[in-house]
Amino acid sequence: MIERNRFLDVLSHLVLIIGVVVVAFPVYVTFVASTHTMQEVVQAPMPLWPGSHAWENYTTALFGDGSGNAPAVGRMMMVSLITALVIALAKISMSLLSAFAIVYFKFPFRMAIFWAIFMTLMLPVEVRIGPTYQVVADLGLLNSYAGLTVPLVASATATFLFRQFFLTIPDELVEAARMDGAGPMRFFKDVLLPLSTSSMAALFVIQFIYGWNQYLWPLLVTTEERMYPVVIGIKRMISGGDAQTEWNIVMATAMLAMIPPALVVILMQKWFVKGLVDTEK
Repeated sequence: MIERNRFLDVLSHLVLIIGVVVVAFPVYVTFVASTHTMQEVVQAPMPLWPGSHAWENYTTALFGDGSGNAPAVGRMMMVSLITALVIALAKISMSLLSAFAIVYFKFPFRMAIFWAIFMTLMLPVEVRIGPTYQVVADLGLLNSYAGLTVPLVASATATFLFRQFFLTIPDELVEAARMDGAGPMRFFKDVLLPLSTSSMAALFVIQFIYGWNQYLWPLLVTTEERMYPVVIGIKRMISGGDAQTEWNIVMATAMLAMIPPALVVILMQKWFVKGLVDTEK
């Protein structure tokens, strides 16, 4: 039995509290700035207590100010939500099917194909952004959901993780399904998918946040405001030169942009942790 050390308990809790403060303080400052007027935000020092203009600022951020000076973020959040969902679900679907084919089907150069997929980790979008953009432009996919999502839906990491999980499934289970008359897709649907639920949930959380936070690729393929995701919208709201930036609206937009990924993590926390720490994986 390990004896508890009170000093170590206090020290560990102190380190955790300091870590939480370091992470949460910028979020708190962002929230406070989103509840004040622009004049109050830019003054030195900025107030560190919430103000009385939260409803006004968040309404302006979501629906615009009617004059076109502050763009409506509601539309941008919808674009980000659709993009993130499509990227996450498409990555999981394609990775499941590719891992299933590599593990359970015998065909020439099977391992060579797997390693070719795995080697694409060395070629992220940032590396191949020139030819990828050329293909998307030639296909007329600029300023479209297809252009925002299709180049990002392949995932070698997810394919590798699903392959490693499928390799842990006993061969006896495969033989039992075959003796019961289950075909490949029936085995995939009724056996593999239920067993892969926690892995799919963990990957969904990761890939949703990945899709939500995309900046470089949407910056290239979107030139119309109606297709801007919220990350691009925040950047567009920060004025350059002599123009005045409405920091209270920018901070309100930043707080709104944090809500969907935070909700996904909170609602799927149980499955996310289970998918990461399950000993069978």
